[in-house]
Amino acid sequence: MISQPGRIRVGVGGWTYEPWRDNFYPPGLKHDAELAYASRRLTAIEINATYYRLQSPASFAKWRDTTPDDFMFAVKASRYSTNRKVLAEAGEAIERFFASGIAELGSKLGPVVWQFAPTKKFEPDDFAAFLALLPPQLGSLRLRHAMEVRHASFNCAEYVALARQYGVATVFADSDDYPSFADLTGDFVYARLMKTSAEIDTGYAAAAIAGWSEAATTWSIGGAPEALPRVDVGRQNDTLPRDVFLFFISGAKERAPAAAMATIAALAEPPLS
Repeated sequence: MISQPGRIRVGVGGWTYEPWRDNFYPPGLKHDAELAYASRRLTAIEINATYYRLQSPASFAKWRDTTPDDFMFAVKASRYSTNRKVLAEAGEAIERFFASGIAELGSKLGPVVWQFAPTKKFEPDDFAAFLALLPPQLGSLRLRHAMEVRHASFNCAEYVALARQYGVATVFADSDDYPSFADLTGDFVYARLMKTSAEIDTGYAAAAIAGWSEAATTWSIGGAPEALPRVDVGRQNDTLPRDVFLFFISGAKERAPAAAMATIAALAEPPLS
């Protein structure tokens, strides 16, 4: 029996960005209509505001009701959970974050992204204690956690093994500034593509868009793209299908929606003849 591939979702970070009013949103579109517009051209959005301050249950409910039934949000966790010397002491901040109303997203709640400062080094015991604090459920909702580690010390087999032990994904960053390794450590894939160029209408060149489409397809059927760097090259956790989340973020941010839409188009099934 052949397993169905995982779902591939492609989007950007946030939906409010002034330059997008010139090259993505139609002229005159009201600000409060931007999420509705963006969510009908993308298949996911990473909420970044939650990193800086807690949002209200009413806001999460509004975002849920504004978007199509099959849409999904990734949510960046509060910086008060990750920007600390001792991660093992983050329990109270993690509880406050999950109590802020995230459950209002319901079935539209995608991965929770835990972003660590570029100065945060990998300390195995402390990081393991942090991972043990992350809840597997929020009410009836299953939680999926992604670690965005930004210090070179995480680029090691010990970190990869620890992430696999706890079943958390590791964010793959297409970046020259942060560690960039594509080891599969969870049951889904999360990639942040950060090299959009202002000189290219679609942010990435056509060949690169095709490459990311191919990588996403490979991930979705349980494979590991050979062209991407990995720490543990000779080993993969399993070959099970995985949901895939691709977000075009940073770089020339004004090009992010075009890059996402080009990738969605590249992933589309060809029309029936």
